Amino acid sequence: MTKATTLPALAAAALALTLLELFGLHALRPLEHRLLDSFVRTQAAQLDPDPGIVLVDIDEKSLARMEKEAGRWPWPRVVHAELVEGLAAQKPSAIIFDIAFAEPDTFRKQDDAAFAEAVAKTRNTYFPLLKLPLKRAEDGVRIADPQARAALIPPLILRREDWRAGLISFTPDDDGVGRRYLLRETIGGWRVPSLPARVAKDLGWPVPDGDGIVLAWRGAAGSFPRVSYSDLYEDFNRSRRTRPADEFTGKIAIVGAAATGLQDLRVTPLSNLQPGAEILGTALENLKHGRSMSYVSVAWSAFVAFLLIAILYMGFAAHADARILAGALAALSGAFIWISYVAAGRLLLVPVLTPLAAAWAFYAAAGLVEYLRVRREKQAAMTQFSRFTNPHIARLLVERGGIETGRREVTLLFSDIRGFTTLSETRTPEEVIELLNQYFSLQVDVVFRHGGSLDKFIGDCIMAMWGAPLDDPHHARNAVACALDMADTLQTFKRQLGAEHTGFDVGIGLHSGPAVVGLMGSQKRQEYTAIGDTVNLASRIEGLTKDAKRRILVSRDTAELCGDAFAFESCGTFPVKGRAQPVELLEPKRKP
Repeated sequence: MTKATTLPALAAAALALTLLELFGLHALRPLEHRLLDSFVRTQAAQLDPDPGIVLVDIDEKSLARMEKEAGRWPWPRVVHAELVEGLAAQKPSAIIFDIAFAEPDTFRKQDDAAFAEAVAKTRNTYFPLLKLPLKRAEDGVRIADPQARAALIPPLILRREDWRAGLISFTPDDDGVGRRYLLRETIGGWRVPSLPARVAKDLGWPVPDGDGIVLAWRGAAGSFPRVSYSDLYEDFNRSRRTRPADEFTGKIAIVGAAATGLQDLRVTPLSNLQPGAEILGTALENLKHGRSMSYVSVAWSAFVAFLLIAILYMGFAAHADARILAGALAALSGAFIWISYVAAGRLLLVPVLTPLAAAWAFYAAAGLVEYLRVRREKQAAMTQFSRFTNPHIARLLVERGGIETGRREVTLLFSDIRGFTTLSETRTPEEVIELLNQYFSLQVDVVFRHGGSLDKFIGDCIMAMWGAPLDDPHHARNAVACALDMADTLQTFKRQLGAEHTGFDVGIGLHSGPAVVGLMGSQKRQEYTAIGDTVNLASRIEGLTKDAKRRILVSRDTAELCGDAFAFESCGTFPVKGRAQPVELLEPKRKP
């Protein structure tokens, strides 16, 4: 599969998986919830809870201080009766018990009666209505007519006309964290309101038409306005009270349990141990101020995923640097996370984890495909470049992105074998090829060692070049040094051949000047080579080594570029085919 088909396929797969996750799988939803919960928690901590809703807290302190007078929990209902009377005297907007009074106290019936009497004197005291699974139709409490029954547990110790009650409907999501509060529930065809909705309706607050709301929290867990139950109870029973007489005037008092031992603690975005009374108070505060949170449409998340994947797709299609794409995606990820954080402060929950995960997954897959493509191209380039240059230069060429074709200042070297015909006559073709391969391998190593590039083999001739494909300010010096080492390598090779091959020799010619260098040939086969007058003259100089009876000859141009690196002995001037003027040739020697 080519990149032209692979990249679109990866993009389509990423989008398909995103839609499957958003509309079906929901595998990332727990992580999405955790991220949004952290935003909600941070934003809520910057706000103060409504002071008009106060928790009368049955805390550890109250359990300890009231044990002597009221005994262990549950306390006699007469204790609550005294609390109701004390609160009612201050004219609160509502007194709400987050405590179920479902079973009568068979041992202290007079206490139940005292509590029922205290409640009967008020018209703004509210109680929870608990819902249990209904096993039989005849079980449960009649909610509207004799045929409509539900397994509801009202405050049975009160008179029926005092059952100002509503459902406690704080249900956790699939991950066990409660974020929503039901406003009403359909039971037996009847819509039964929740406790906050019942209170809100009686107080004249608008109640949304939906079945529930996503709670908008204010303050950190435990920062809800509260008064210890024991402090309030003790003050109500003093002959001379110390607390303000209007402490609860016009406010909502929620009587609930925050003590750990009473097990009325829930998991919310704010805390793993948040009292149920605080959650009830938050629902009331939301209805009072018309303030609740909402989730953006799932289509928004799908659009963000499409946008990010489209940006990455265009980047990879344009062969943009993967590091730049990663940086851009990281910046966009940070921007969307910041948008989600700010939106949480404006009561809008914006899930971003799923589209970001889709974008990063596509980046990883497309990046891997691009890496493998580049790796294959580099390996092919390394294979191609290693044919004419040493591995180090080949790596440099690959890192540079390839070879540039153009005019360069270079030094060309031609090395031709003398006595090759005689050598061929005394050996089989297989032996000749093996011998040439051994010789060429030795001499090519010398060329590479001196930073040269192998242009080609022309029969029994070696053509090498310096100054290309990489710039070399000392191309003439390195080429002459290579020629001298090639002569030494030749002597070693001749000793290996034996005394019968003393006629085996080479001629080496060098010339420096401008040449056009680059990959040349057909679309199916290309060679890295040089063309121009400099190449022709270097080849002619190699041919003149026989006439000059020298193994190595260089032009005056090459000798001058070497400076004082070598000693040069002039061999005179020689006519060269194609040139009007003769050419001065010199023999290089190492300085003593």
